[in-house]
Amino acid sequence: MLVVVSDTHGRDSHRLEGRTLEAVESADLVLHAGDFTTEAVLDAFEAICELRGVTGNNDTQGLRDRLPKTRVVEWNGCRIAMAHGHEHTDTSLALFGRQSNADLVVVGHSHDPGFGHLGTVPVLNPGSHADPRWHRPAHAELEVEDGSLVGKLVEPDGTVFEEFRVEKRG
Repeated sequence: MLVVVSDTHGRDSHRLEGRTLEAVESADLVLHAGDFTTEAVLDAFEAICELRGVTGNNDTQGLRDRLPKTRVVEWNGCRIAMAHGHEHTDTSLALFGRQSNADLVVVGHSHDPGFGHLGTVPVLNPGSHADPRWHRPAHAELEVEDGSLVGKLVEPDGTVFEEFRVEKRG
């Protein structure tokens, strides 16, 4: 299973609980779309899971030294392009996805969980598991089924509130 989180906004811990903690601990890989805030939060994630992350607009210089602003991750034959999103318009995110030949673009920043498309480019925002602001707390869980990515958005209490499918390119 691939788990996607974002916008932890922590000081010294991963701030994971309930189903989100269970999912992260059992995941094959965890993607974090930025705004860990401190290196201690990154370290807390790395202590419990295999992690690939990008930096966000609230991350310290130490995090910016350790993580890129954008990255492309290969997982089970899928290409996933990642960016926090604060420096991107919808057009530039769609371009980033196409230029990366990505099956899926992952972004954070808004704290608003959801799945949609920018033109033909599938985009996932997992929301924030720990600092949802005016939105519901969430993370995303994805599996590969019949050559496609099948995913769901899940609250820390285990409530699934959105399901989606991404057809792999080529």
